[in-house]
Amino acid sequence: MISSQELVVDEEKIKKAVQSEIPLTITTFTLPHEIELYIAQVVEVFLKLADQEKLKPYIVYCVQELMVNAKKANTKRVYFAERGLDLEKPDDYELGMARFKEDTLGNIAHYLRRQKELGLYIKLILQSKKNTIYIEVRNNAAITKRELIRIHDKIARSRQYENLEEAMFQVLDDSEGAGLGLVIMILMLNKMGLNEDCFDILGTGKETIARLAVPLQKARAENLSILSQTIVHNVNSLPPFPENIIQAQRMMDDPKVEMAHIARQISKDPALTADLLKAVNSVQYMVSKRVDNIAEAVKIMGIQGIKNMLFSYGTQKMLRSNTLEQKRLWEHSYRTAFYAYNLIKNFRRDRNLLDDAYVSGILHDIGKIVFSNAHPELLNKIRDFCVEKNMPQTTLEDLTAGMNHAEIGALVAEKWNFPERLVCAIRFHHNPEASPGEYKDLVSAVYLADMLGEYEKNAAAYEQINPAALEDFGIRSKKQTDSLLEQLSQGFNRENQAHGRAE
Repeated sequence: MISSQELVVDEEKIKKAVQSEIPLTITTFTLPHEIELYIAQVVEVFLKLADQEKLKPYIVYCVQELMVNAKKANTKRVYFAERGLDLEKPDDYELGMARFKEDTLGNIAHYLRRQKELGLYIKLILQSKKNTIYIEVRNNAAITKRELIRIHDKIARSRQYENLEEAMFQVLDDSEGAGLGLVIMILMLNKMGLNEDCFDILGTGKETIARLAVPLQKARAENLSILSQTIVHNVNSLPPFPENIIQAQRMMDDPKVEMAHIARQISKDPALTADLLKAVNSVQYMVSKRVDNIAEAVKIMGIQGIKNMLFSYGTQKMLRSNTLEQKRLWEHSYRTAFYAYNLIKNFRRDRNLLDDAYVSGILHDIGKIVFSNAHPELLNKIRDFCVEKNMPQTTLEDLTAGMNHAEIGALVAEKWNFPERLVCAIRFHHNPEASPGEYKDLVSAVYLADMLGEYEKNAAAYEQINPAALEDFGIRSKKQTDSLLEQLSQGFNRENQAHGRAE
């Protein structure tokens, strides 16, 4: 919740939201003028970082219009309730709206105070995701069927106007928020080359949601995609997986090969052996006594568990270095793995997903790790490629800072022939709703684990966590989230103390 004492635009926070494709949220109760100015500044920075500065005047207008409409809708609820009128009844509605504007403007301080007391909020959500900017304005006053019809009527009427000037000279009923301002907003979308199809307004029963979807410049989206594929193709430090791991994987795909032979193959690599014993003695497998025998460890972990461990071990062997940035990324990956595993264990109780959740958590940020491991000559080669293809320097800067890292990581995973479920967990860990249905539980667990880790270190706010993802795991409040996070964090710290981390 933004207070007037906190009205400083945090460019780093906005940058992280754009690069990581996580939502940026601003919530207010009364929308005073200083908050409106602050929101305009945030939108300007957001668009700049998304390379969409030219849209600034249009998007700022649309945001302000939608937020003012949301505030008016909340005011209407207070006004009708105080007059004992029912929004759902046609006669009451006509009676209330006859004096709504005059009465509320004459005593607006009272109505805004009551809105705050009743917890009626206006929430702006900005998100750059999959080549589209999503803008949502939410207020927790459910829209009525009558109001929805009026709004869609205004949208339909906007089609008859050729330009803003023509609309301005028409006499429209602007007694409600969905009047002249909404028509102008639709015409502004037309000026951006869009139409009313990119705008929608709906009710969930608890909230009214006004949503704009603005596609990013086609050229920029294509540049990001081309450059991501070029980077993965040209990373010389990404040769095929280590031969001993590939051989072990082949053995596990052969139903005729006995577990003892697999154990013997693994034991040829001391570091892999150490990782296997550490994993099987962790809380994941809950063994009654310490396991020091490779053959026994292989039996306990099972084919699927070992396959996943090999993907994790091989990736770390290929990409790991001792830079401070790498250590930070791997620590976050281990934490995400532990959190994802426990989310599945405690909320899904699907043992088939446990190993997948853990290894997906470890691997989810390999797109970032590729860049942290990149040699200067690679970056120079990519810069030359940008110049050759006439791509703006900002495209590479966006990628090196983390934008599109999920797609880059997925491309790396595909290059190494990872199974589809792990590729999807990497590709969609910021966008679980877009994942294939059969992997939804796995991807959602990795998404939530990742966001909880960001929330824990104050790199993301609670409001930036997708409410649907929380609800999917039965988490319905900030208090529940904080309690769960405390338990997960304590468990992760105990695990670290007991077993340490492989270097």
